[in-house]
Amino acid sequence: MSGAFGPSDSSFGPAGGAGRPLAGRLALVTGGSRGIGRAVVEALTAEGATVLFTFKQAVTEARAVAGQTGATALQLDLADPAAVEHLAAEIQAEFGPVALLVNNGGHALEKLLLDTAIAEWDELMAVHLRAPYQLSRALLPGMIRLGWGRIVNIASIWGMVGAAGEVAYSAAKAGQIGLTKALAQEVGSHGITVNAVAPGAIATAMLSDLQGEDLDRWLERTPVGRLGTAAEVASVVAFLCRPEASFITGQVWSPNGGVVI
Repeated sequence: MSGAFGPSDSSFGPAGGAGRPLAGRLALVTGGSRGIGRAVVEALTAEGATVLFTFKQAVTEARAVAGQTGATALQLDLADPAAVEHLAAEIQAEFGPVALLVNNGGHALEKLLLDTAIAEWDELMAVHLRAPYQLSRALLPGMIRLGWGRIVNIASIWGMVGAAGEVAYSAAKAGQIGLTKALAQEVGSHGITVNAVAPGAIATAMLSDLQGEDLDRWLERTPVGRLGTAAEVASVVAFLCRPEASFITGQVWSPNGGVVI
């Protein structure tokens, strides 16, 4: 597959180990080279899944994740609809049906609505809404044939309550939550669950600007008194992907330290 590399620049990583909850399941994680996405790749491979993950530009980080986990990295711009469709088709033609889809890839935009350009708005909607729609639509037939599947959309607390200065991002994440709730009702009878994970403030590069007095004020708002970790979010994702989570669908799980209750 063009643009793919695994732990030794091979086209595919090792199969999941027997006896682990997700052994034999093929997973696709978008935005898996760093932050929450990287932690999800690590968690799912530890659970036995065979993982493909996408990245946009972070080649060095993607190679490191592939080398560490045995997952396979695939370069993709989620804002390019043709590229998304092409990659989904290539994956299924080469590797078979994807059983686990984690729509994580994306970025924030801290701007007032009056300062947000149409192009910026459109890009956020393309990455956070259109790409999950495209990938879900492309991969669902394979899940239906399997009679089993998991889709997890990584939303945000701002999709639940909104954030001044992040209107476009909040709208996109609220859209993911709506997508989650509606799609869960369409595909539940096929053994497929669809859930959202809406993190609060997580200690990743996306939150690197939260420092000093701003950080202190945030921690004062947080009942547990600290930022979350990417591994804590990934553990929620991994649970929702396991067989024992089969009665949970259409829900929003929010690891946020109690900021939003």
